Amino acid sequence: MVETANTQQPHPAQVAPPPPRPVVPLGAARGPAFPPTEQFQQLHYCIHSNPIWPIAFLLAFQHYIVMLGTIVLIASTFVPRMGGDHGDKARVIQTLLFMAGLNTLLQTCFGSRLPTVMSASFAFTLPVLSIINDYSDRVFPNEHERFVYTVRTIQGSLIVSSFVNILLGFSRAWGNFTKFFSPIVIVPVVCVVGLGLFTRGFPLLANCVEIGLPMLILLVLSQQYLKRIIPPIAHHICERFALLFCIGLIWAFAAILTAAGAYNNVGEQTKMSCRIDRSFLMSSAPWIKVPYPFQWGTPIFRASHVFGMMGAALVTSAESTGTFFAAARLSGATPPPAHVLSRSIGLQGIGMLLEGIFGAVVGSTASVENVGLLGVTRIGSRRVVQISTFFMIFFSIFGKFGAFFASIPLPIFAAIYCVLFGIVAAIGISFIQFANNNSLRNIYILGLSLFLGISIPQYFVMNTTPDGRGPVRTEGGWFDDILNTIFSSPPTVAIIVGTLLDNTIEAKHAVNDRGVPWWRPFQNRKGDARSDEFYSLPLRINEYIPSRFL
Repeated sequence: MVETANTQQPHPAQVAPPPPRPVVPLGAARGPAFPPTEQFQQLHYCIHSNPIWPIAFLLAFQHYIVMLGTIVLIASTFVPRMGGDHGDKARVIQTLLFMAGLNTLLQTCFGSRLPTVMSASFAFTLPVLSIINDYSDRVFPNEHERFVYTVRTIQGSLIVSSFVNILLGFSRAWGNFTKFFSPIVIVPVVCVVGLGLFTRGFPLLANCVEIGLPMLILLVLSQQYLKRIIPPIAHHICERFALLFCIGLIWAFAAILTAAGAYNNVGEQTKMSCRIDRSFLMSSAPWIKVPYPFQWGTPIFRASHVFGMMGAALVTSAESTGTFFAAARLSGATPPPAHVLSRSIGLQGIGMLLEGIFGAVVGSTASVENVGLLGVTRIGSRRVVQISTFFMIFFSIFGKFGAFFASIPLPIFAAIYCVLFGIVAAIGISFIQFANNNSLRNIYILGLSLFLGISIPQYFVMNTTPDGRGPVRTEGGWFDDILNTIFSSPPTVAIIVGTLLDNTIEAKHAVNDRGVPWWRPFQNRKGDARSDEFYSLPLRINEYIPSRFL
């Protein structure tokens, strides 16, 4: 018997399964993904780089023109209700311009150090209207006396309420409060800083469509589309100075319509909005007039008016904070640390104290439109804004020259604001890149903060009577003024809602989704090495000032 070999067949070699295909994120095959960027690469000049002097002066003059519209609008709104005439309105504009120049210089040198213009604020509307209403039934020898008495009362209220910002700032309370912020809070706050001013956009433009709408269209065409058909060497001219060219052209167009009699048979409101000769500033402004302390007389202090003004002072702190974050982003700086925000709010309080002493009719806040101008021109130079203070102070002293530019029709400014406020709102949206924008928790907080930040103030504005009485009406008028002022401010409502929700809804478990690891270093004095580069005081002043005041 022959032994047979093992007939068992060997198992075939097993083929390894193909490796799993990597999971490609939805949409990755259709285009690149853009990582978060702390600083814009398209800026031509950042916060501490400076254009040549001729360009710097032209850009500074442009900043002056942009901020002038708000000052003229405030004076035109309040002075007639206070009993003032055209000469009084001219002096109020001169005082507001002078204080804007002084406060901007202080803020850019010793405050936030950001390229922000400090200008008159509409946050003081309700307290000022409350003061005007209290004196509307009182008998005065003449209307000018009523105007002077009202201004003196506003002076006293501004002086006392300024200590709200001074204490919030230099006690570092405001900076400690901002440490509760995260990108989820900053997004709605900065967004509504721009969007909350929509009434000064197209609704104001629509008062004279034949001037405002061509200005808006021409500005967009000349700045964004014209550079496609002109030589590349002229691209920068379009980006930086299109606004000045457009103002000149539309202003001349308005002058032609006025001279041709196009507005001879229209309503008074249309004449005020469209004609270039209805402000009466050229005829009433003095050639030379230097604003000086207590120019209207001794301030009048009344507790019932002070409390409402304190609410407005608190509102300006919130508004300026949102504007500072937008300015930092558009000037190539890192987000302002907590100690810088405290310092800037404290100095804003000192500026408000000076405004009360010099007799301004409202306090100041950081100008949103001038921050938008940084994005339009792509120039975030601090020096340019500092030079603009020269124009503010010069034209506040030489009244006839300042009155010439103040006679620009307001719908032209409104067209400009449509662009500038929109840019600031979009800057707020850009902060979402530093948090998880795919988190439903974040989306919930963002949506609610944005919606309530616009909806609640709109309710208060719609239910406010022409004499300044808001929807909150109790037996305590001072209490009403505080609440009505606070909840009429979109940035203030957004800060309240956003901070509360972001720090109470799964705050500890969503630290990374909130963007806190990226945000936290910027909030500490030594958390980021670049902070000193952007925010340190000039001339080594910080070596001689206690750190608790910096």
